[in-house]
Amino acid sequence: MLDRIPLEAFRVYDAACRFMNFSRAGRELHITQAAVSRRIQGLEEQLGAKLFTRRGRNLALTSEGERLAQRVRATLEYLEESLEPFRGGGFETISIAASGSVSHLWLAKRLKDFDNGNPSVSVRLLTTDAPSELASEANDLVILYSTGEHPRWNLTPLMKEVLVPVASPDFIQRNGLNPALIRPDEIARLDLIDYERFNAHWISFRQWFARLAIPPKARIAPRLSFSTYSLAVDAALRGEGITLGSTGLIADELASATLIELGTHRLDTGYGYHLGTPRYRSLTPGAIRLHQHLLSGI
Repeated sequence: MLDRIPLEAFRVYDAACRFMNFSRAGRELHITQAAVSRRIQGLEEQLGAKLFTRRGRNLALTSEGERLAQRVRATLEYLEESLEPFRGGGFETISIAASGSVSHLWLAKRLKDFDNGNPSVSVRLLTTDAPSELASEANDLVILYSTGEHPRWNLTPLMKEVLVPVASPDFIQRNGLNPALIRPDEIARLDLIDYERFNAHWISFRQWFARLAIPPKARIAPRLSFSTYSLAVDAALRGEGITLGSTGLIADELASATLIELGTHRLDTGYGYHLGTPRYRSLTPGAIRLHQHLLSGI
């Protein structure tokens, strides 16, 4: 059968499986969407099996498609490894994608530590809040805000999302606050720093107060609101007010007491940040080391 199927068809199929999008697969291979579609259709006809189905606007692999995708990816990876001795330099580039807040507050310092111990590996960080870009299988690793499941990524928990009000020691001192005894209704009357909710599952101050057993009666009106979560945290570090801290993302600031938790009310949202590896291809040696490095610190 192989003598009747062009090897190029398997490269096209692999790209289509990684992106779950014929247009993006075509851009990677420098061919048109129509050419990708023709290759996939021809492969299905040669094999006598349906490889993809459509669910609304989204593609999904059939059970036969999943089995073939795993075998094609394993074969292409074997060929890549076989060609390694013929390449010069021995320098590996890997890519990881994460949201702006994760990149700024948690990931950047850990990538620096990894870089110091792995001079032969170059890490490319894609910082984006667009879900489609974060979950693109063009990335080697991803950090996703999730409940722990994704159709194209194997996810390992990095940290739960537990939200608490936090402020700097300077703000606490200026306002004469007792961090351990302050009540939610008192917090609601102080200078609140909020952020825009780009994801329907994100929690800002209004939702946090609303989920308390006894919500404050006062209207929640943040004094400052920033376009990103990391900017809100930076403002709190400067002593400009109180923001919601995700305890995992600001663990270093809590440990160093540059931010201090206010009150005793914590909200576990059921979401969290997860480190993802591709379901349909194996990691390179450098990506495996980075994966292990990021998990070793949790």
